[in-house]
Amino acid sequence: MARWPISSCPTSRRASRTSTRRRPEVIDVRRLGLVSYAEGLELQRALVDDRKAGRIPNTLLLLQHPHVLTIGVKKDGRQHILAPAEVLAERGVEVFETGRGGDVTYHGPGQLVGYPILNLDPDRRDVHKYVRDLEEVMMRVCAEYGVAAERVKGMSGAWVGDAKIGAIGVRISRWVTSHGLAFNVTTDLDFFNLIVPCGIADKAVTSLALQLGRPIPMAEVEDAFIRHFTGVFEHSPG
Repeated sequence: MARWPISSCPTSRRASRTSTRRRPEVIDVRRLGLVSYAEGLELQRALVDDRKAGRIPNTLLLLQHPHVLTIGVKKDGRQHILAPAEVLAERGVEVFETGRGGDVTYHGPGQLVGYPILNLDPDRRDVHKYVRDLEEVMMRVCAEYGVAAERVKGMSGAWVGDAKIGAIGVRISRWVTSHGLAFNVTTDLDFFNLIVPCGIADKAVTSLALQLGRPIPMAEVEDAFIRHFTGVFEHSPG
């Protein structure tokens, strides 16, 4: 832990003051692999209750989902599903309505999903900053691979040009967060043709693999994500 110099002179009020940098808070990082959306949702609910009660520390879930469309609380999200129910069933795609913000999006294998269960109270009680920090994590991961990702004014997420590489949809209850982000690593982007992604008709989607022209091991990207998440949010992985 870094410390500022401490004076040993008791006769000077200014010199006797001390200042220390706050120790990074420990976060429990759980790498879960492939988890059904229903199971992931139930796990989040339990962890949110535990975090509110102070029974667990801040927690980060990293996982992938089988093919699923999730609809946020934004009005008309279901209308942005373009494929009929029969086609979704044939392709093995489930549909869930959720309590997160945003419109409809797709989750599937090859996409890194991050669900932070964080207590933002008292130092991080700023929803906009929380979303910007999630964007920053994804942009830093992209930068580590030489991909220039950025923000787009008026839209959330991480973007490479006009294509979204990472989406965000969060829920905050009593300043405890759930849901989170979805970062396309080796995602089969064809599944996004089933919907209007996030309700934005004139934008494309992309992935880290598409940008690099090669596949990337998910475990490697998870390692990078953990480094940058703990850096941005000033945590230490437990």
